[in-house]
Amino acid sequence: MFDDISTHMDYKGQMLAEKYLQYIIVAFGVLGFLVGYATELLSHAMVILFVGCIVSSLVTVPPWPMYRRDPIKWLNVREVKADEVVEAAASKKKTTTKSKKR
Repeated sequence: MFDDISTHMDYKGQMLAEKYLQYIIVAFGVLGFLVGYATELLSHAMVILFVGCIVSSLVTVPPWPMYRRDPIKWLNVREVKADEVVEAAASKKKTTTKSKKR
C-alpha cells in the first residue's frame, strides 16, 4: 500500500523547503505581531503564529513532487579486489602515524 509513496527529498528540494519554512514563519510572525498590537491581545498574535507553524509544516514536511525535481545521480558500483583494500588500509595507517609524529 505505502510502497508507491515516495518518501525522499533531494538536496535542492531540502533547500527550497527551508526557504519556504522561513518565509512562512516570518510572514505569520509579522502578521501576528501586527494583529496582536492592533487588538492589544497577545493571544491573537500567538494563535496566528501557531497557524503559521501548522501551515509551514504542511508545506514543507511532506515530500511533495516540487521537492523531488533533481534526483541524485549515484555512481556505479566499482569492483574492488582484496589486495586493493589491504593497500588502501596500509596507506591510511601510514598517514595517521605520520600525523601523530608531528
